[in-house]
Order: sequence, then C-alpha cells, then structure tokens
Amino acid sequence: MISESQSLEVGALLEGYNARQFTPGDVIAGVLDRIAKQPDYNSWITLLSSQQLQAYIRVLDDTSPDALPLYGIPFAIKDNIDLVGVPTTAGCPEYAYLPEQSAFVVQCLIDAGAIPIGKTNLDQFATGLVGTRSPYGAGKNSFDPDYISGGSSAGSAVAVARGQVSFALGTDTAGSGRVPAAFNNLVGVKPTRGLLSNNGVVPACRTLDCVSVFALTNGDAERVLKVASVFDPQDAWARPTPVTSPVFSAKEFTFGVPRDEQLEFFGNRDYQQLFHAAVKRLETLGGQRVDIDFSPFLTSARLLYEGPWVAERYAAIEDFISRQPEALYPVTGQIIAGGASPTAVAAFKAQYRLAECKRASETVWSGLDVIVTPTAGTVYRIDEVEADPVQLNSNLGYYTNFVNLLDLSAVASPAGFMPNGLPFGITFIAPAFSDITLLALADRFHCSQSLNQGASALAVAHSTCATPYSPPGTVAIAVCGAHLSGLPLNHQLTERDAVLLETTRTQDCYRLYALAGGPPQRPGLVRADRGRAIEVEVWAVPTASVGSFLEGIPAPLGLGKVELADGRVVSGFICEAQGIDTAEDITDYGSWRSYLAQ
Repeated sequence: MISESQSLEVGALLEGYNARQFTPGDVIAGVLDRIAKQPDYNSWITLLSSQQLQAYIRVLDDTSPDALPLYGIPFAIKDNIDLVGVPTTAGCPEYAYLPEQSAFVVQCLIDAGAIPIGKTNLDQFATGLVGTRSPYGAGKNSFDPDYISGGSSAGSAVAVARGQVSFALGTDTAGSGRVPAAFNNLVGVKPTRGLLSNNGVVPACRTLDCVSVFALTNGDAERVLKVASVFDPQDAWARPTPVTSPVFSAKEFTFGVPRDEQLEFFGNRDYQQLFHAAVKRLETLGGQRVDIDFSPFLTSARLLYEGPWVAERYAAIEDFISRQPEALYPVTGQIIAGGASPTAVAAFKAQYRLAECKRASETVWSGLDVIVTPTAGTVYRIDEVEADPVQLNSNLGYYTNFVNLLDLSAVASPAGFMPNGLPFGITFIAPAFSDITLLALADRFHCSQSLNQGASALAVAHSTCATPYSPPGTVAIAVCGAHLSGLPLNHQLTERDAVLLETTRTQDCYRLYALAGGPPQRPGLVRADRGRAIEVEVWAVPTASVGSFLEGIPAPLGLGKVELADGRVVSGFICEAQGIDTAEDITDYGSWRSYLAQ
C-alpha cells in the first residue's frame, strides 16, 4: 500500500511504477484506504468492489509501466458517464440503469491503463453549478465542508482535491467542469465541443455538452486530454481536430479582461483583489493586458437559461420526467420542467440572437490571444444556496455560461486563496481547438505561484506540462539560424503556415558553428560536453508539412532533438560532426543573430 503522503500526480505515480517502488495494486489499496479514513464529503455514489478493481489491475500484470500513458492511474467518473457493469444514476436513483459498455471516453482511458475507482456525486441531471442538488447529499467543499463544492461535477472535483484519485471526468454545459475546479484548487479543462466523445454520457444539452477533466496539474490534464481526444465517428457531435489549430505563444501573449464596470464579484472583495493580483501576475509573465467590451459574452450567457436552451434539458429526459416527475430533486424538476414551454419560434429567435452575439464577440477577439476572467465571482455556504437555490446558482454562471454557446475552449486554473482559506480561480478562454495551447499558458501561470495540489500539503512542481507549447496537428521545431524570423529562409516556415511559439535558449550544452558555403550562410548546432545556451526560436509546423520541410534541409544539417533551457525536448536543427571540420566556432556569441551583427 502506498503511504498517505504519496502524491497521486500522474507523473509521480508513473515514476514510482518505473522505479518499481509500488504496483497498481499498492496504489489502489492506498486509494481505498484514504477514502475509508477521510470524512464523508458526499463525493461518491458508487465505489467499485475489490473484485471489480482486481479485474482492472490484472490486465496490467503483464504490461510494462512505460507501455501505457496512464498505467495504473486511478480516476473517478461523474455519474452521468457510463462505466460498464456499474449503475449510471445521473444523480437520480429512480433513473438508474446498468450500462453494457463504458462510455467511449472512459474506454479510451482504461485502454491507456487508467483504473476507475467509482462514480461520483453531481447536481441531478447535471443541472446546476452548486453541487447541492442531489439526493445523495450536498457536495462539500474540500477546504471547508460548510461551503459548496461547486457543480454539477461536485464529487469528481472533491475526490481529486482530497487526494483520492489522480484525475476525474466531469461534464460541462454551463461551467460544471470549471466552477468546481476553482472552488477546490484544481485545474479544470472544458475542452472544445466535440473534442471528447459524448457517447455513453447522459445528455443535459446535447448540442453544448462537453466531457471535462479535473486534475492536480496542467501536465496531468494534458496527458488525459491527449489520451481521451480520439475522434468518435459514432458520436454525431464529435469533431476531428483540424490539421492546424489556433496557437499563440505562452511566453508573449495578449489577454483580454472585462472592463471594470463589467466585472461582477457579488460583494466578495477578496475575490476582486485576487483577480486583480492574477492579472498583474500575467503581465509579469509576458502578457499584454487589453480591456475589452464583455457585453456580447454576457448577453450570450443569459440566453442559456433565459432562452429556449433549457428545452434541451427537457428533451434529454422527456420520457422519464413525464412518467416520474416526483423523482426529480425539487429545484431540478422546476428548472427542467420549464423546458416544456418554449416554442419552435422562440428557439429560432434565440438562435438568431446568439448568431448576433457571436459576430459581435468576433470583433472583441481581434488582436487577442486569450480572454481571462474569474472562474466564478464568489463562493457561497451550503445553507446560503439552500435558502436561495436559483439566484445564487445563476450568479455562479456569470463567467461560464457563454463559453459553449460561443464554441470556445477554456481552462480553469488555481489563482490563490482568500483569508478564510478558500481557494480562488481564474479561467483562460480561447477559440475552439486552442486546448493544448491554453494548458501551456495556464501551466506557466499555475507554476508561478506557491500553491499546493488540491487540498493536500503537496506542492505543485514547476513546469508540469509534459510537452512543448505545440497544438494538436503540429510539431514544435527549434530553429537557430537562417530560418529565424526575418532571415533568408524564414519563408520556408511561414509559407507552410507555421506559427512562432516562443524565443528561448537551449540548455548550456551546445556549441554553435558558422558553416562553410552559402548563400545563405548557415550555422550548425552541436551538442558538446562543454558548451553554452544558444538562442533558438520554437515554431509550430503543421504535421502534414514537416516532410517537405525536412526534404529541403541540406547536409550536414538535419532534424534531431534539442533540449531547451527549461528541460523540454523538441525537434530542432542539429549538425553532423563532420560538418564542423572547416567551420568557425561562434559559440561565444550565444546566437546566430549576434554573430551576424558582428
């Protein structure tokens, strides 16, 4: 059994497995022991039995830990997502059914070696941002049980924050994968609509629903997202990742912030101060702040519940609610039953209004890489929400309801604590398919703070993202010579729609040489025992164009692996040893540009 102090961060567990410090059986035994010993926060609806868990563990017995990206990693599943052989309740016992197969996304994770621990509590039928609308008990905040956990993915967030699983699946229609992350000091990924399959997920609003991910770090979230984002042709709403995706530099970026009069903290001055501090921190990390008109986003947000989209919630369970209306949690039944009223005329009018908002929001995006908002404007006690369940829930959607309607991607990030010990979070928002790039930026922000993992005493490690800042469908390539911006061969990158990600340096183990021949003049980068850091640019090159780019590289140059100053390893230009026989050693200049300037 693993110790109570063992981090469940994915990288830490994989290192332990590879070093043979423990086995999947040890980890699962430790997880179950933690769950049994910890106070009940109403996180779980169903825990798998020892027999069920052993079946998943045995599959890994003859597999090397380095053969599967999520080998032996324990995870939780929101109970509106199917796991074969385990009831799916959607937070309503009378609705429960026994699925014959797992949801597509769950099966992807299991195939990658992850082990499901059980099904977690939620706002019934994923209707709510509070976590209190459940017959299985109100979800309790992992830092203070008098406060809400956030919802609807309440149990998933708390299970991760309290160190019971490494990551968890939730769903997000209006903010359910982001608000609980903010209230529990977690990373919460609301992927691009259709990036993760919804097959095997009880729908809330089928046109808007996303499977979401809660994790301790952005690196963990990235690992999970890459495993889970498999195109599912059987899901009518699935979308394949385009060859080229939106990308921006996580080192130098422009971020939009709502005007002061459009920010809303519902009287919470601590949240207000923490948000302004987060904005200043982003500026110190290289961000350029732009105040934006947030009104198109706010207008869109109001459409979600004030417009006919609530009819989708009614359509999702129409047969059940017409047969057993008394089975619904009172406030949930009240909200969903209202979806029977909107007419087709109202639905079309709302679509027209949304299209107008989307067009207006496109002008706001001009010149921006990302928009940054509080994840929620405040946090409430459970008794406050029970006294005013509709309005306070609505307040929590102020910064979240518009994201899926406007087809945006989002990552919620921890951003500090109030004096009372409760966490605060911000959300990074960008156009669809910006998911990996958003994680890179959120990772820089997260790691720039001295924060712990969830509600544990374990610190977040520096630079948790497992890969460079390169979006899906691209390859990060480091260039050090004539392909640099403004130099003679840079067009070979730009004409292939490559995008500059960052300017940085290598580790201090390289030597740089001015090679014979030309034009144009070219340098050669060679790894050496005694060297120094050399300036490079990292470009995101569309995968489909890498072959033609490689074909144009003359000997003695080629593409290999280059280690950057922060420890990341990327593809990049390197030089064969024989190429430096007649070359001039220009290492002391530190960069090709400096050499040319001399």
